Amino acid sequence: MTLHDTSWRAFASDNYAGVLPEVLAALGEANGGHQSSYGDDVYTDALRAVIRREFGARAQIFPVFNGTAANVVSLTSMMPRWGAAIVAESAHVQNDEGGAPERVSGLKLMTVSAPGGKLTPESIATQAWGWGDVQRAQPLAVSITQATELGTVYTADEIKAICDFAHAHEMTVHIDGARLWNAAAALDMSFGEFTSAVGVDVVSLGGTKAGALGAEAVVILNPELAEGMAYLRKLSMQLASKMRFISAQLLALFSDGAGISAAAHANSMASRLRTQLEGTPGLSFTQPTDANAVFAILDPAVADRIRETWKFYNWDDFTGEVRWMCSFDTTESDVDEFASTIRCELTAESGSKT
Repeated sequence: MTLHDTSWRAFASDNYAGVLPEVLAALGEANGGHQSSYGDDVYTDALRAVIRREFGARAQIFPVFNGTAANVVSLTSMMPRWGAAIVAESAHVQNDEGGAPERVSGLKLMTVSAPGGKLTPESIATQAWGWGDVQRAQPLAVSITQATELGTVYTADEIKAICDFAHAHEMTVHIDGARLWNAAAALDMSFGEFTSAVGVDVVSLGGTKAGALGAEAVVILNPELAEGMAYLRKLSMQLASKMRFISAQLLALFSDGAGISAAAHANSMASRLRTQLEGTPGLSFTQPTDANAVFAILDPAVADRIRETWKFYNWDDFTGEVRWMCSFDTTESDVDEFASTIRCELTAESGSKT
């Protein structure tokens, strides 16, 4: 029984999209018969081999249920309770996890200004101090988001510079990779080339925004941080009994380039949307469109009228900044119609003021 209008489209979030056909097919294929539980199954074992191929021979994967858990478990594995992670002030772990990193793990998040959502060694240095000071949480990790919350993408060289700085100060580096597939597609690189090869220690590997039904994972690249991960995942309530179904989804994303193709398409649709709106009076862009997000400033009244047809979110109510997200199933027709609506409303607004 279908309860929704399957023709309805939005530009609010890539979480609005359905499931990649390849992922749905993989779930069906994994469903027959019995398999051992709690990760002792052939699908999870196959996923382990794929992760070593994609991220490097030392990589270990621990599937979990959602992205918040992937981030919290990752950061928890990287430091003791008196530790702190340095993050961008716009970071998802800071603003959109309901305080989970601090409430669940007891760690501290230290924020720094990050134009375009990107940390740099210089910005990290503003919080990387105070080791040995009993009055201060100890900066022991750096967490970056790839692609960032503002739709930008770190280059491999930028990540390497962060890792080199962090490691020189005995800190480890984590990537929140909720949109790691979009970043890989934008960089035209393998996952390993901008993670393990440049010094990243732990990755939260997102699958849901790339087209999975619900599949995320912690990928440990630094073996020294893997000790106790099996126990940590369990006590964090993230050990799936029927893990084969999470693993099968991630396997499907890695198979025949399905995940990268889906992410590349979403990126392409965002680029198409921006191109169609470039130079439109009454609209200005606030961030580069590196991946599948477009950020712009609109008159709030115009934005509200557009939302009568197309749903999307405000990013900053004070400035009028909005965010438009494209997904693996966004079509050229969706983009063209959305852009046309925006232009029409802006033209109407301009006419009403003359």
